[in-house]
Amino acid sequence: MLALAVAAGDAAAVVGPPPLTHRFIEFGSKRKSEMAAYARRHYGLNTYKLVRPHVIVEHYTATTTFSAAYNTFAIDAPDSELHELPGTCSHFIVDRDGTIYQLVHLGIMCRHTVGLNYTAFGIEHVGMSDGDVMGDRKQLQASLRLTRWLRCRYGIAVKNVIGHNESLGSRYHHENVARLRNQTHGDMRHATMNRYRSRLSRLACG
Repeated sequence: MLALAVAAGDAAAVVGPPPLTHRFIEFGSKRKSEMAAYARRHYGLNTYKLVRPHVIVEHYTATTTFSAAYNTFAIDAPDSELHELPGTCSHFIVDRDGTIYQLVHLGIMCRHTVGLNYTAFGIEHVGMSDGDVMGDRKQLQASLRLTRWLRCRYGIAVKNVIGHNESLGSRYHHENVARLRNQTHGDMRHATMNRYRSRLSRLACG
């Protein structure tokens, strides 16, 4: 573990972060308490903190603007699908012009992928389909730079950079709530992510 941490640290020193625009959503004591309660129910963990992340999950927002997605995540209200607290969120949103917005600090869990929130960063992309993301040069380049930085900083393998639609196949998937053990979404499918990972693998950490 120590060797892995050193390697990840060395990589982080070489691969700096891409330009980030901070638009942090409110994540105060109430939302942290809700996140810890969620983690107890779903993962058996008594914390809101994201510790030793192993996975990066790519999503698209199903909106046409950054503001629409941001407003959804900023409001700490039960989500429309699963009706749980805290509200859904993502660590980052990549806009169509390549702007990368950071919404949540990296040491905090976000509700973006059932079964993986305890160990995964979430990256949303403004768009309505996989094709929107893969077909937008500025957005895709920014996404790859962001993902490269995160995976190199935390020692995350390329194979553990997944699309939301691949969540059930992750070795790290864990869900204590029986009715949600097969819950996933359709965004960023396996064929899409094979193309994404192929491009990502060319971006070495060293």
